[in-house]
Amino acid sequence: MDTTRRSALARFGAERRLIVASLAALTLVAWTYLWLLAAGMARGDMSLMGMSSGAAMPMQDMLDMGPAPWTAATFGLMFLMWWIMMVGMMVPSSMPTILLYARVQHHWLPEQHATRHVALLTAGYLLAWAAFGAIATATQWALNASGLLAPMTLSVSAKIGAALFAATGLYQLSPLKNVCLRHCRSPAEFLAQHRRPGAAGAFFTGSHHGLYCVGCCWLLMALLFAGGVMNLLWVAALAVLVLLEKLVPYGHWLARASGVAMLGAAAYLLSAG
Repeated sequence: MDTTRRSALARFGAERRLIVASLAALTLVAWTYLWLLAAGMARGDMSLMGMSSGAAMPMQDMLDMGPAPWTAATFGLMFLMWWIMMVGMMVPSSMPTILLYARVQHHWLPEQHATRHVALLTAGYLLAWAAFGAIATATQWALNASGLLAPMTLSVSAKIGAALFAATGLYQLSPLKNVCLRHCRSPAEFLAQHRRPGAAGAFFTGSHHGLYCVGCCWLLMALLFAGGVMNLLWVAALAVLVLLEKLVPYGHWLARASGVAMLGAAAYLLSAG
């Protein structure tokens, strides 16, 4: 192997490590924010959600108050919460696609251009999840305004939860889920079909990949309303399921098995209620 080739491989190795470290740091920051938010809610401090002055309030007092009206600041902070949550849950499973894209770009472009394109791809991916976060925030606002969302746990009733589990279980077994999951599980196939040249193309490719991921996981994310939006164990469990679906061998069968389990959970919640 000549010196030029070895030098190029060494530079790509360093770039790969930087990408992995950056995505890992982004994920860690997201989960740290969620932990601080959940800890504040446990103390009765809703300031990070724009719902109080920041002073801790006894839980019973908060329950007696009922659903608090949302302000523009509340909506903005809730959107930020949802987007950061999606970053923490989805970035780990996007790493294979981002790293493969970086390798392809590094082969065809000067180093500085390749790095910029990888950043634009990631930004496009995160924008797709920001769009989902906006929809989730609007849904939470509607549930809160109608009194269907518990103020402390940010969860719905057992009957609505059963409906969410049933809908998600059916979707996990559907052809559309399988199509979206196949694109998420096959970075090489996705990039061969959808990669676009140039800086704008990098952003478009990232947003396109993000839309497939949203299509794959949007109802799984809706289950956060069933288990509690700020129940970090539930958030982590769904994040692990998403990761396993996309990265492990036979992940598509895991998706189907989880769909059957969700239908069972829906039946249990209905019978228990």
